[in-house]
Amino acid sequence: MAAQCVTKVELTVSCENLLDKDIGSKSDPLCVLLMNSSESKWYELARTEKVQNCLNPKFAKKFVIDYYFEIVQKLKFGIYDIDNKTIDLSDDDFLGELECTLGQVVSSKKLTRPLVLKNKTPAGKGTITITAEEIKDNRVVNFEVEARKLDNKDFFGKSDPYLEFYKQTQTGWQLAHRTEVVKNNLNPTWRPFRIPLQSLCGGDMEKPIKAKSKCQTKCLSSYSCCFVTDTHAVTFFPQAEFECINSKKKQKKKGYKNSGVVSVKLCQEYSFLDYIMGGCQLNFTVAVDFTGSNGDPRSPQSLHYISPQGVNEYLTAIWSVGNVIQDYDSDKMFPAFGFGAQIPPTWQVSHEFPLNFNPANPFCAGIEGVVEAYRVCLPQVKLYGPTNFSPIINHVACFAKQALQQTTASQYYVLLIITDGVITDMDDTRNAIVNASRLPMSIIIVGVGGADFSAMEFLDGDDGRLRSQTGEAAMRDIVQFVPFRQFQNAPREALAQSVLAEVPSQVVEFFNTMKLGPTRTDPAPNPAGTA
Repeated sequence: MAAQCVTKVELTVSCENLLDKDIGSKSDPLCVLLMNSSESKWYELARTEKVQNCLNPKFAKKFVIDYYFEIVQKLKFGIYDIDNKTIDLSDDDFLGELECTLGQVVSSKKLTRPLVLKNKTPAGKGTITITAEEIKDNRVVNFEVEARKLDNKDFFGKSDPYLEFYKQTQTGWQLAHRTEVVKNNLNPTWRPFRIPLQSLCGGDMEKPIKAKSKCQTKCLSSYSCCFVTDTHAVTFFPQAEFECINSKKKQKKKGYKNSGVVSVKLCQEYSFLDYIMGGCQLNFTVAVDFTGSNGDPRSPQSLHYISPQGVNEYLTAIWSVGNVIQDYDSDKMFPAFGFGAQIPPTWQVSHEFPLNFNPANPFCAGIEGVVEAYRVCLPQVKLYGPTNFSPIINHVACFAKQALQQTTASQYYVLLIITDGVITDMDDTRNAIVNASRLPMSIIIVGVGGADFSAMEFLDGDDGRLRSQTGEAAMRDIVQFVPFRQFQNAPREALAQSVLAEVPSQVVEFFNTMKLGPTRTDPAPNPAGTA
């Protein structure tokens, strides 16, 4: 009998006294969580954000794990000093790790242990603390926050402010969310963001929460001023204002009023299931890389070679992602395309051809139909190049743009691109993604093979909003990139969990930003499709 998930657990990570690997500044740490699979091999589960210039980081991003009582769930927390934008951690300085089990964490509730190096010797005086909390409340609060007349703490120019929200716990205040930094601005407006009520107040609307405005500069250490309230105070009113108080400045300065005003606006919040149960359809499109760098499909060394077991990395990615997402498309007809190949009968290179060679009807019946179309297409095309992404992104974006004409949240588009190499039309791809960020659309990129995918990580907006060639910023992060090689030792479901993890929040973020509520009627029929 398969193990049953008892509950979901949220893990919060902080460290102290990390090794300092940087010259002229301090380490920029990030925490990566790995889990041990049933085959006794480690695979990456998730990563936190990078904390700039800090040896005692409190990571805002939480790890959420399914907890099984009857299974020993082995975890490894690795800390790295991140000095580049590549996804490969072998290029970054290793600051220490901790191996433990989820059982040890939940039974301790708060586990503090020394970090060790790969040879199991102490990582200096570094320690890691993992706090566990059961997720009992799935509600989320949507924030739009701005500030006015913040104190200026820079000698040259203006402060670079950001906000931190804290949850009250039995042992003190715990970081729940950290916004991005707004450069050189005393009247900042931060991007809309969402905080689970579990992370903000444990689901207790009466429990106090604290917000701090901070500034990080090269010439000054960070300062902070804050206000304390409860969740009801910011959710009861459409817009609430709070004076930001710097306690030290208040003690020293007579007539001190405040260090600025923070305005918190909350939008009507709908959940992902509100939209899905209200009739929103997820329209799934697959795009497969047929460039020459994949190798001759007849050779076992080719990424397109189909093994005697009937699989390759392309097929595995299609099955893994498609099997999950097909449940959210009522007619289960999926357009599937290829790019980078010479196609019959003229043998011209195409960067947007239907796998079934029928431009008028590129739809495949179910994921099985996509797989069959790929198998039939493969021997009929000549692998060529270059690796251009923008045509297929713009193609799907055309249909997502049509969905904007609707007054309800009935259609959302998910594009899966499976590729083996470096993007050739990077500038055009950046422009296409920035344009698509304003549409009901998400892009999943799975990198197969052993190529250098550092350029792909640039498109994933986890470290800041992507910008077009002309400097226009994306409205939101819509790209999720993962290299397939990270999941070769993982259970089959792990790839889908990783690449699809951000889709629900991207759906909710878009429709809430556009002030579009669910249809709340019978499920809407699929559109004409992405033909």
